[in-house]
Amino acid sequence: MKKFFNIIVDGDGDTATIFLYGDISDWKDDVRPADIVRELKEAETIHKNIDVRINSNGGNVYAGIAIFNAFLNSKANIRIFVDGIAASMASVIALCGKPVQMSKYARLMLHSVSGGCYGNKTELASTIEEIEDLEKLLAAMYSAKTGMTPEAIKEKYFDGKDHWLTADEALQLGFIDGIYDADPPSKPNPTPEEIYKIFNNRLENSHKTQKQMNLDEIRKRPRFKDCATDEAVFQVIEQLETEAARVPGLTNELNTARAGLKVFEDKAKADDETAKNKLLDDAENDGRIDATTRPTYQALLDNDRVNGEAALKNLTPKRRVTNDLRVNPSGEGPWNKRMSEIQNKLKK
Repeated sequence: MKKFFNIIVDGDGDTATIFLYGDISDWKDDVRPADIVRELKEAETIHKNIDVRINSNGGNVYAGIAIFNAFLNSKANIRIFVDGIAASMASVIALCGKPVQMSKYARLMLHSVSGGCYGNKTELASTIEEIEDLEKLLAAMYSAKTGMTPEAIKEKYFDGKDHWLTADEALQLGFIDGIYDADPPSKPNPTPEEIYKIFNNRLENSHKTQKQMNLDEIRKRPRFKDCATDEAVFQVIEQLETEAARVPGLTNELNTARAGLKVFEDKAKADDETAKNKLLDDAENDGRIDATTRPTYQALLDNDRVNGEAALKNLTPKRRVTNDLRVNPSGEGPWNKRMSEIQNKLKK
């Protein structure tokens, strides 16, 4: 699975930073919603604050809406920083920050939705309707942030032209909540293209430094002590990922084995209880123990089965009256026979 490496964890551990640097689309490797959403979900389970830094010329509207909704519904505290360019769909994503801040050298750009298709007049008309519906949606999203009506947004910014706003203009119109300082460009009045390149280069250098720092920290761990090259480190990481992928299956096997063992243990325990009860019943029936002494021998069997059985075995059975009153083959026992004899004498 391809990882999206535009997330950096700050030193305090409470804040992670996501860089939306590049074009927004479902098929390019710059800013893809699937990567952003997956990494966002991972980050928000660990970090309570997530900073989103934007330097993007925009891109696909639907891909941007997916990213917008992910940030808007995140359980983390989302702060948006416009570092360089937040153009087209990127300017919409910037709306969901609490707050939204912008570099004094950055630019915000709004314009009409663009699109096209190849087909008959019905298909072309359908495309136009879709573009108009998207513009209504985006106008409502801008309206919620700025307080301007959707109609005013469409009339002012969806007129077929590109509308570039400085940080001061964006703040005055309500698109952002504040302006922060950033490293100034080398030129006094850079173009949007120059601003975009300046911040992209800064991110690239930052990522190289961060990657090298991460690898140096990894090599300090015992598992990586023999890794002489970066490639060796990544090979070990791949092995660990493979081993980690086996964990769910092994866990299921272990749970199944534990369930089977529990059934076996329960049956063995029940059989053992039955066997002990039979020993006690036999001992009580032949007079070796009675109801008073039975609990004592029960405890002895529970604590030390071998010595408990030996103790019961060494007890002497007591002869009971009932043992002498066995019924003879004729069906009359000695006692009943004697009573009959006495009654017959009394009748005479």
